[in-house]
Amino acid sequence: MITLAIAGKPNCGKSSFFKAATLAQAEIASYPFTTIDANHGVAYVRTVCPCKEMHVPCGNCVDGIRFVPVGLIDVAGLVPDAHLGRGLGNQFLDHLRQADAILHIVDASGATDAEGNPVEIGSRDPIKDIEFLQYEISMWMYGILSRNWAKLQRQAQAREFSLATAIAEVFAGLGITYEHVHDATKTVGVDLRTAGEEEMVEFCRELMRISKPMLIVGNKADQAPKKCLDRLAGRDLIFASAAGELALRMAAEGKFIRYLPGDRSFEILPGANLSAAQRAALQKIAVFMEKFDGTGVQKALDTAVFKLLDRIVVFPVEDEHKLTDSKGRVLPDAFLMKRGSTPRDLAYQVHSDIGEGFLYAIDARTGMRIKDTYELKNGDIIKIVSVRR
Repeated sequence: MITLAIAGKPNCGKSSFFKAATLAQAEIASYPFTTIDANHGVAYVRTVCPCKEMHVPCGNCVDGIRFVPVGLIDVAGLVPDAHLGRGLGNQFLDHLRQADAILHIVDASGATDAEGNPVEIGSRDPIKDIEFLQYEISMWMYGILSRNWAKLQRQAQAREFSLATAIAEVFAGLGITYEHVHDATKTVGVDLRTAGEEEMVEFCRELMRISKPMLIVGNKADQAPKKCLDRLAGRDLIFASAAGELALRMAAEGKFIRYLPGDRSFEILPGANLSAAQRAALQKIAVFMEKFDGTGVQKALDTAVFKLLDRIVVFPVEDEHKLTDSKGRVLPDAFLMKRGSTPRDLAYQVHSDIGEGFLYAIDARTGMRIKDTYELKNGDIIKIVSVRR
């Protein structure tokens, strides 16, 4: 399962985002280090279910909207000099090993200082929070590399030695590959054998960007003064109100409103027993959603998976006519696959035995047999034919 890490300084709204995305019981409070141990949960990305198009009710979606699970980790807040072990830095950074991508939650309202302590709204420049997290992770990676550098330099004397391969092995626990190291080296334009500290830090920053792609989420945007929103407007980020999303999900669960995560609006259900204060709060959320095209929480999850990680959704079936599995369930599974994946890759994703026995695949929409080299497309419905089951 794809895993996203929620990162940021203390008290920026990470736990609110986590709870809104998962409805898990994460502790939420307005003081630093509310989250001591990482919270693990399951969130969902939103996609179109093909059942309506294929005229086969599946029972696995809501009004043609399918939600596909992804792992979500809410880790302890990061403070300046965390890479030196300050605060809960080492614990936080170690949790990043489990993540495929990072959702960097920034307090867009400027209401918390560098340590996460409450300050006057708008008094903290949120741009500083964006830069500090990238710096801390880069320096953490540089620290790992520098501790191994003397050994790598000695090994580099061997004729057949590949420094890029060796660096990839140093960072293997982070899921970093030779390709990541090669691409980072090429982008920075540095000769690692002769690079100085500044060049190595820049290399680590680029390696982090490639191997742990990061999406910035401007949380608490519903409380942010105009000057803070303007400061962030030029950045590639998503404005969000995790508190607003959480309120909507709980109201929908209580049957007060009609709302699906990712909807751009909601509807108060007839007969909903809401107080005047509750209706006023919902109206404020509605105004925010109209301005920012939703609450931003689902949009952040979807953007991280479908754009940052470049995943597509593929639906494997055993019966290409009825679109069912062996138990007769219609479109029971939805797999997140790397763009460019083939039917054989899908077979291995379903089960290693099926992958090893892969023969060919059938496109359920056309009923046609497709090549092993066929690049799967988002929304494909595929029957895998294998000698193993």
